[in-house]
Amino acid sequence: MSNVMKSAKRFSVVILGLCLASSFNVNGPTTFAHPTPQKEKEKNQKTAAPASAMVPDKGKFRITLDGQVVGNEEFEISPSGQTWMARGSMTAHAPGGGDVKATGQLKLAADGTPVHYEWTAQSVKKGSGTVDFANGNAKSAIDLGAKTPFLQDFTFASPRIAVLDNNLYHQYAILAQLYDWKAGGKQVFPVLIPQDSTPGSISVESIGQQQAAGVSYEALRVSSTDLEILLYLDSGRRLMRVEVPSSKAIIEREK
Repeated sequence: MSNVMKSAKRFSVVILGLCLASSFNVNGPTTFAHPTPQKEKEKNQKTAAPASAMVPDKGKFRITLDGQVVGNEEFEISPSGQTWMARGSMTAHAPGGGDVKATGQLKLAADGTPVHYEWTAQSVKKGSGTVDFANGNAKSAIDLGAKTPFLQDFTFASPRIAVLDNNLYHQYAILAQLYDWKAGGKQVFPVLIPQDSTPGSISVESIGQQQAAGVSYEALRVSSTDLEILLYLDSGRRLMRVEVPSSKAIIEREK
């Protein structure tokens, strides 16, 4: 493994350790890249189908860890000509850790297919990166201040790739829009975690009406081989709440 790649991995783990979204990778490489064969062959599992359209949204999330507020994120998902833009900015202070700041700007086709992504993140270290998507291919560049950025190319079975940044949560709202609600059942999405340059797959499944904090929501279960995330959406299917039970993390839209 090159020194640049090692640095990229260390940078990613630092951010993840401070900013919860993604207990996906705190202890090593993401498990999204290694779904079990049994899960891939489940009878009710479907390949994600194109959704009808994106839906605009704007808001602010409060981020809590084990009951303690650690930060917030402001975001906006809006049309931009023939494409869509999803922008987010997150700040957090983890208990016993330092400040974390992150931004992301994702350009999407009208059906939710990613076109281009730009991100920045800063804690102990500062980094930035870009990913260009075309026909199921992704070209990633991570800049950690070295002479040259770390470059990597990926190929996916479908161009409808879910981009899930280590530090931004509004991207789960996009994932909920990618889900084919009419088809239902368990659907598989290719996924890319930009900071890790790590591809893989996740499953998303509707679990019907669920109660959270005394409110009834439409819920989705997002699963990898060893992590479960619950998404709670209102009647307009806006993302209102994200729960990561294993890490006692809750991301909730502020009223």
